[in-house]
Amino acid sequence: MNIDQVYDLYFQFPSVQTDTRKLQAGDIFFALSGPNFNGNHFAKKALEAGAEYAIVDEPVDENDKRIVQVDNVLHTLQMLAKRHRETFNIPFIAITGSNGKTTTKELVSAVLKSTYCTYTTEGNLNNHIGVPLTILKIKSDAEMAVVEMGANHQKEIESYCTYTLPTHGIITNCGKAHLEGFGGIEGVRKGKGELYDFIRVQLGTAFVNNDYDYLHTMSRGIEKLTTYGTANSDVIGKALPSGTFLKVEWTNESVVINTQLVGDYNLPNVLCAIAVGRHFNVPVQKIISAIENYVPDNSRSQLVARGSNHIILDAYNANPSSMMLAIDNIAHINAPNKVLMLGGMMEMGQDSLAEHQAIVDQVKKYDWHTAIFVGGDFDKVNHSFPYFPTSTKAAEWVAGQHFENCYILLKGSRSMQMEQIMEVMR
Repeated sequence: MNIDQVYDLYFQFPSVQTDTRKLQAGDIFFALSGPNFNGNHFAKKALEAGAEYAIVDEPVDENDKRIVQVDNVLHTLQMLAKRHRETFNIPFIAITGSNGKTTTKELVSAVLKSTYCTYTTEGNLNNHIGVPLTILKIKSDAEMAVVEMGANHQKEIESYCTYTLPTHGIITNCGKAHLEGFGGIEGVRKGKGELYDFIRVQLGTAFVNNDYDYLHTMSRGIEKLTTYGTANSDVIGKALPSGTFLKVEWTNESVVINTQLVGDYNLPNVLCAIAVGRHFNVPVQKIISAIENYVPDNSRSQLVARGSNHIILDAYNANPSSMMLAIDNIAHINAPNKVLMLGGMMEMGQDSLAEHQAIVDQVKKYDWHTAIFVGGDFDKVNHSFPYFPTSTKAAEWVAGQHFENCYILLKGSRSMQMEQIMEVMR
């Protein structure tokens, strides 16, 4: 069965699922396989649960016409997404970067949704499976699409572009994330820059942070640029002194935006959302309202109250760049009893020990009520802070400490599950 025939099935039943646990009647089940699972084994179960068709790449039941065998299920999913993408003549905005891409995606989407029917990546579905699933959820009433792209090695963003076909591109930054897969910071820039490469060839538009010189270099040759930053940009803004939450002065409009985001490091994310909004003629007041009303709920720059304590929950991911910013941010908050609970950083490769030591050295620059480290390579570097191999062990210790009236930063790579520590604080 060719991709046009598969698209005919999708056109009749435009709901795709890859997990039988989430399957609903009328879905088309794509039997994806990986190193530790084989979706083909669940094809019959999916049909019994109400799926209209099951797409497989191994023989399952040649007598059941609802089972459609293809050469490769993942490739078919991605090509189906491309076929669906080609039916739209609307802006497709792709967002990637080492830090801040999900928050930027959420803010950009909030601004656009104030004026346009906008579809966007749900949660963190930003990989080789999540990106095509995002595209396949876009319906015919769409006026805008915002697609987040994550990557941990070169050529990954390039592959996403082949079926997302973005018309607009955003690279938030290129920091020390996934160094092992990218092969160092230059590899990160090359990998993230694959989005600019596609935009350049397709004569699309890039939204560029003018504060980062390397983005100037990476975006050369792109004719259509909208810039944002703290100076010399189409959209100019700065962070104003405030309490916990970021307050932004939008200099062009002489207005102040009171966000519900923790940390001045979110300034570029806010300015990017403004730049996208202005590019697409979203009214100023709608831009302001959308940003002010956005409340993070995804363990990113999220402020959570637990009894008398205030917890900055930033535990979805961590790399040296974002970790440094988070430490400096809480260090400068005007509050007593500041506590650090930092989890290990993954995918650092040969730089792991040096990067973990650099975080420890940064922590030592400030005075803390308490600071602890959890997992990763923090047990292999030089420090005298309490160390716990897992967040479960750390939580057991925290439960016996009875923290009161503290500002607490919880941050670490996703595999550290630092949010578990918060559960013992009541």
